[in-house]
Amino acid sequence: MTTHQDLPSDLTVADPALWADGPPHETFAQLRAKCPVHHSPRIPGVSEESGFWSVTKADDIRKVSLDWKTFSSNADGAVDLTWEGMPEHLKELQKLDMINLDPPRHDRLKQLFLAGFTHDRILAEEHKVLEAVTNVLDRLAGKETCDLVNDISKPIVARVIHGFMGIPEEDDARWIHNISRYIALDDPHFNPGGLDEWLEVFIPDLIGQCVELVEQRKANPGDDLISILINAEVEGDKLDDEEIIAGMLLLFAAGNDSTMATFTSAMIALIENPGERQKVLDEMSLVPSVVEEALRMFPAFTLMRRTAVKDVELNGAQIKEGDSVVLWYPSANRDEDKYDDPHRFDVTRNPEHQAFGAGGRHFCLGNALARLELRVMIAETLKRYPQMEIAGEAPFTESYFVNQRKSLPVRLGPRAS
Repeated sequence: MTTHQDLPSDLTVADPALWADGPPHETFAQLRAKCPVHHSPRIPGVSEESGFWSVTKADDIRKVSLDWKTFSSNADGAVDLTWEGMPEHLKELQKLDMINLDPPRHDRLKQLFLAGFTHDRILAEEHKVLEAVTNVLDRLAGKETCDLVNDISKPIVARVIHGFMGIPEEDDARWIHNISRYIALDDPHFNPGGLDEWLEVFIPDLIGQCVELVEQRKANPGDDLISILINAEVEGDKLDDEEIIAGMLLLFAAGNDSTMATFTSAMIALIENPGERQKVLDEMSLVPSVVEEALRMFPAFTLMRRTAVKDVELNGAQIKEGDSVVLWYPSANRDEDKYDDPHRFDVTRNPEHQAFGAGGRHFCLGNALARLELRVMIAETLKRYPQMEIAGEAPFTESYFVNQRKSLPVRLGPRAS
C-alpha cells in the first residue's frame, strides 16, 4: 500500500539540491520502502506546475514502460525540452523525437532508423572503436596526470559516434561542445548565457549545423549513418529531413554523453574498489560484466516521463488522467527486491538493469554500440594503467536528467608493459 507516512509533505525528487552529489540514493531508498509511487506537488523554480508522480520500483517502472496505451510518451513528451516563448518550429521538432512518440508513429520511425544499427554494422565498428581508444591513450604517453573525462572519455566517445555519422575528426571538438550544451542546459558551466540564449541563439544554430550535414550527405552520400537514414526505406516509406534531424540530435546526445558518463563512473568504481579491479585485471573476461554492473549502478540518463491517458491504479497510487509519471532508473537499478546488496559494486554480478529503458518499444536503439564501446574502453584503459588513482574532485553536472561528471583528475600510475 502506498503511503506518505513519515515523508515531508513537499518532498520532490526533482529538487536540484538533492542532486548536487549525484542521484539521491538515500531519498530513493526511502521512497521505495515507504511510498514507491510518490506524488510531488511541485518542481522547485517552476511556476504553474501541477506536480508529478515518481515511480521508484523496478517492476512498476517496467509495467509503465510496457503499457503505452495507458502511459503515453506522446501526450506531453518523455522529456520536456519546450518552454514558454520557444519558437513553434522548435517545439514541432521536439515532437518528432522518437522518445516523445507512441505507436504507430514511434514504430515507423524506429523501423526506419534500424537500418543504421544492423548487427553487421555494429560488428564492423569494433576495430574503429579500438583504433579510437588506442589513439587517445597513446596521447597520454609521458604524462603523470590527466582529466579522465575530458582527455580520455570525451574524445574517444566523440570519435566513435561522429565517425559512425560520417563527421571528420577535426570537427569532434565542436560537436562535443554542442552536445554538452544541448544536454546540460541547466548547468552554467556549459550554458553561461542561460535559457534565453540557449533557445534564441544556440538551438537554432545547432539545428542549422544538422541541416548542413544532411545537405552534404545528399550531395555526397557515403556509408555513414546520416547517409543510411536519408536512403532508408520500408515499403516505400522514407524519413523526411525534420525526422532525420530530430533523430540526429537524439543520437548525438545519447551517443556522446551517455557512454562518456558510464565509462567515467565505471572507472571511478574500479579505482575506489581495488579488490574488484584486481579481479578484472586477473580475469579480463569479466569486462562485459563490469559494463553491465556500471550500467546498473550509474545509468547515464536518470528519467523518462509518461502521461496517464486515463485514470489508473499503480502500486496503490490513484493516478488521474493527465498526470505526469516520472520513471527513475537510478532507483529501479538499486531496488532491494531485485538485487542483493544493491549499492555494492560487484564485477561478477552481470545484472539485468534498466539503464537502456525498462523494455517495451522505447528500449535504447544504440545499446549494442554503447556496450561495445564500454567493453573496449574499460579493457584497454585498465591494461594500460592498472594502478590509476583519483587525484581530485569529480563534480557532477548540475542536472537531475543526466548522471555525469564534468571532470575527473587522475594520476595515471605506471604504464603496464
